[in-house]
Amino acid sequence: MTDISALRDQVVQLTKEVGHFILQESAQFDVARLEHKGLNDMVSYVDKEAERRLVARLEQLLPQAGFITEEGTKTEQAEEFNWVIDPLDGTTNFIHGLPIFAVSIALLQRNELVLGVVHDICRDECFHAVKGGGAFCNGKKISVSQAPALKDGLIATGFPYYTFDLMPEYLKVMGTFMQSCHGLRRLGSAALDLAYVAAGRFEGYFEFNIHSYDVAAGALLVQEAGGQVTDFSGGRNYVFGRQICVSNNPVVQQEMLDLIAPFWQEKMKAGANA
Repeated sequence: MTDISALRDQVVQLTKEVGHFILQESAQFDVARLEHKGLNDMVSYVDKEAERRLVARLEQLLPQAGFITEEGTKTEQAEEFNWVIDPLDGTTNFIHGLPIFAVSIALLQRNELVLGVVHDICRDECFHAVKGGGAFCNGKKISVSQAPALKDGLIATGFPYYTFDLMPEYLKVMGTFMQSCHGLRRLGSAALDLAYVAAGRFEGYFEFNIHSYDVAAGALLVQEAGGQVTDFSGGRNYVFGRQICVSNNPVVQQEMLDLIAPFWQEKMKAGANA
């Protein structure tokens, strides 16, 4: 039987070690070694080396596990366990010297999140959770905000940066949110958006066209901190469904989903007519 709690402690240490490597490289980052995967979709040698280090160690910790990785270091998936890895979530921030980026590692057991670790590199905060065991930051238990309603909350989101066909609709959604809460923030790291909801710093977060490696670890953090996690339709397809909505309580969650619904229905209608 796999000891998930023991794995957590080893993964926490691993993220700190790789985070230290990333922080060292940020002080001497060579922009000339930057690569473009697509429009505004960049990858650096730091991303690739960080992922290589993570995969090498995780293979030792759980040899039978498969991998879902952002940079494709290893992509073979297994039947029971799969690691979901973002070696440097917030690459654009990293490239520009903005100190908001993280290492994110999740473990899926038969598509159920059982372990999540997000290491906030520049703040040296390591958020971690095991299914059924609560959420923690640097070993101290954390919980979601007690704000009762959306109007009392600060909400995070992400902006489209390479697929702009839905930009008009998404801007309408953001405009609606801006009028319905204390404010809307865009950090540039989905993993940290989610970790900060778990820690009570944000009351909610939503994003469209997001990847599993961006949200898997953070989604478990929010759940274990007492929060709500769904897709835009209120369902459970938030790891692989390319959309996620999280909040601190059911009331805020429903308010957020209600604001998103017109945009989402419009998108689905457009897709059906395409």
